[in-house]
Amino acid sequence: MQDTLVIIPTYNEKENIENIIRATFSQKKAFDILIVDDSSPDGTAQIVQRLQKEFPKSLFLEIRKEKNGLGAAYIHGFKWALARDYEFIIEMDADFSHNPKDLVRLYNACLKDGADLSIGSRYSKGVNVVNWPMKRVLLSYFASKYVKIVTGIPVDDTTAGFVCYRRKVLETIQLDKIRFVGYAFQIEMKFKAWKHGFNIKEVSVIFTDRTLGESKMSKTIITEAVFGIITMRFKGLPKSDIKKIK
Repeated sequence: MQDTLVIIPTYNEKENIENIIRATFSQKKAFDILIVDDSSPDGTAQIVQRLQKEFPKSLFLEIRKEKNGLGAAYIHGFKWALARDYEFIIEMDADFSHNPKDLVRLYNACLKDGADLSIGSRYSKGVNVVNWPMKRVLLSYFASKYVKIVTGIPVDDTTAGFVCYRRKVLETIQLDKIRFVGYAFQIEMKFKAWKHGFNIKEVSVIFTDRTLGESKMSKTIITEAVFGIITMRFKGLPKSDIKKIK
């Protein structure tokens, strides 16, 4: 068992899943991987099960019965990790939009630089996005700026989904009280970590849009983010969410 778990949620990722697993295992630092699959009809889980025979001690699979949001999949993975002895938990997409070569950089930002959570940031040093249509780049960029202005959180890429958490962050944030499941899930996690006083560090990365498979982005996910953030800002961090940070 390694000290770090990489959680990769999947739904119909048969084109990418084997390559992303092998790329993660090929890094200089050893990671464990947990695939959280939402019962993909394309056979993604079956590919993972085949690879588990090759990586029996480092590749794990959780199959959920239904597809009910990215946030729910990650929370399932977080709880799985916290039930074990992982000190660092990283969330990463399966489609290579997050480069596995950056995993070590996120890990070191926490281990060596003292961050409680590190973010693979597209916008901390300009706009580092490849292969996205300009409309989507602008939507994502201004969504992050909007969140930063509305909430006051000192993070340039608030919607980033490439994040390394120290264990204590996930133990402190009450996962059962996370309200959002789509695009806004990533924002809520960062907002609550910041409100609890955790140290956040952004690590500049290049985000490359998927070349295989289909995007899971939808108008409903974006609407949840835009209007949900206003509610989150004015509600702040409920007293019932506040736990002493040790």
